[in-house]
Amino acid sequence: MSNIRLFHPENIIENTTSLLSKEHTHYVVNVMRMKRGSNINFFNKDGEWLSEIVFLDRDRVEVKFLSKLKEPTKNSNIELAICLVKKSPMDTILQKATELGVTKITPIVSERTEVKELNFERAKKIVIEATEQSNQLIPPEISQVIKLKDFLNNLDSSSKLLFADVNSKDNLKKEILREAKSLSVLIGPEGDFSPSEIELIHGNPNVVPFTISRNILRSDTAVIGAISLVNFINNFH
Repeated sequence: MSNIRLFHPENIIENTTSLLSKEHTHYVVNVMRMKRGSNINFFNKDGEWLSEIVFLDRDRVEVKFLSKLKEPTKNSNIELAICLVKKSPMDTILQKATELGVTKITPIVSERTEVKELNFERAKKIVIEATEQSNQLIPPEISQVIKLKDFLNNLDSSSKLLFADVNSKDNLKKEILREAKSLSVLIGPEGDFSPSEIELIHGNPNVVPFTISRNILRSDTAVIGAISLVNFINNFH
């Protein structure tokens, strides 16, 4: 059985010890029921390390970092721009987008979004847990909530805006993905963007409309389909 993986945002130095956070202590002691001498893998943007529990009490766990297991990996160049949806599908979107390797998630408010805010503490916890589970090193950055117009105005000129457009019949082409410094996948709200917003999106010089299905998809399904498609083309060109 492989060791559990936990995200450790601070620097890790071999042969040093560290006290675990309250959350990690509770998880190690009460959930996993680990013992002194057990091994845990800790990771962050600098890599992954093997550690050993050297002290364990009900409310205090200390580990020693033993050796580096994994070097930093090259980041994906895929970002997700997602119109906010209700709590349950939004949780799924955060989890699956992380599992599929996006580096940044930008929550967007459009004319037809019913939800206007995001619980950032909850969102951060979800993406960290998904990073632990999916054997990655760096949780995606979660941006502040932004209006669609501002998002489009702030878009980097070297980025391609891949718009999952329900009205498009165009397939994504590998040449388009290859030439872009970064790729931002845009998914609309339940009920789609308004006609004026679609016009605004199509007016962006970096936009690339594409289709992911002939069917109308829920936002969480569209996210999985779109990012999986971009990953496939990115990895197999």
